[in-house]
Amino acid sequence: MAIYAPRTRVARARRTVVVSVLLVFAAVVGPQAFANDSTAAPVQLDTYTVSAGESLWSIAADLTPEGGDVRDMMDRIQGLNAMQGSQLRAGEQLLIPPFAG
Repeated sequence: MAIYAPRTRVARARRTVVVSVLLVFAAVVGPQAFANDSTAAPVQLDTYTVSAGESLWSIAADLTPEGGDVRDMMDRIQGLNAMQGSQLRAGEQLLIPPFAG
């Protein structure tokens, strides 16, 4: 496939109009593809202050509903707080899912 310059004035004008329309279309429609869904309910999060001697496991165990897996709650807490490991410090603030227990 070759790209060439149009030879006539009409062809150049036609190409300019087509390219301009495509650019305007992309500028109008493109951002909407990344827009948030305004009908979605915002996620409510609670904060939790870590006390001395607490571990991520103990916090997650307190938040896990009966019959749930503590490891899943640990993963959620680590994801919400962008934690690489499970180490905590006393006084550290954690984002946690709303307390369901």
